[in-house]
Amino acid sequence: MSADEEEPAARPAARLAAGVRGLNRKPAAIEALRRVRRALPGDPGFGDPLSAAGRDSAGTIARIADRLFDDQPRATHELGLGALQVWQSFLERAGRGHGEQELTVLFTDLVGFSAWALKAGDDDALQLLREVARAVEPAVLDHRGRVVKRLGDGLMAVFPSPQLGFDAVVEAWARVAELEVAGHRPQLRAGLHTGQPRAIGGDYLGVDVNVAARLAEKAGPGEILVSDAAVAGLDPERVVTRRKVSFWLSRAKGVPDDLAVYAASPRP
Repeated sequence: MSADEEEPAARPAARLAAGVRGLNRKPAAIEALRRVRRALPGDPGFGDPLSAAGRDSAGTIARIADRLFDDQPRATHELGLGALQVWQSFLERAGRGHGEQELTVLFTDLVGFSAWALKAGDDDALQLLREVARAVEPAVLDHRGRVVKRLGDGLMAVFPSPQLGFDAVVEAWARVAELEVAGHRPQLRAGLHTGQPRAIGGDYLGVDVNVAARLAEKAGPGEILVSDAAVAGLDPERVVTRRKVSFWLSRAKGVPDDLAVYAASPRP
């Protein structure tokens, strides 16, 4: 077959390929697929840097796939993310994405750290943070916890049960109490809440996370504030709890009105 005969035969295939490329970038097609994604199981925003930050297989593939596309929206991109979205949803339901699993959320920070650091300077502040991290993080890991993120002078962690989270704080508390940097002795405070935080990538979001964070903010030096949901999972033979009635006078933002708060300490 001559070149002149081959060229007309190739034209329909070239036109089809051009049509597919055009449809791939067509805003109406892209928006239609995005509407479909909103109706699919899982997170319709799956694929952004936050949701694809986890270690599960769906998140890993989403990060790789994102590098294969340019910045222009594509229908094929949405189609692929839709499939990964459903896959990630099934992983969560199977317990591999930690989607609906009950967890105890812990937040810690150091009382008065910012004010002290301004006077102490960067070198002493950094040394203190390193020593506190060496004291707190092993205690979390020793009690089957996982550090979700570090927050300056504190951290967020999750545990399989309230008792494990409480035991981790008590151990960390004792270790931090032995520290001293530039004449300053740090004081740890913590908040514990049990619920079903929403997993997104390697992080957790939702009301349950907000509750734990607000409890830590309201705790005093050396105090562990726990929600009623967390108290239900504590061993009364090992833990003493006291209702914090005055807590509600402050109306902490992000905390449900019907949530009871307790101060918890190890039983002597």
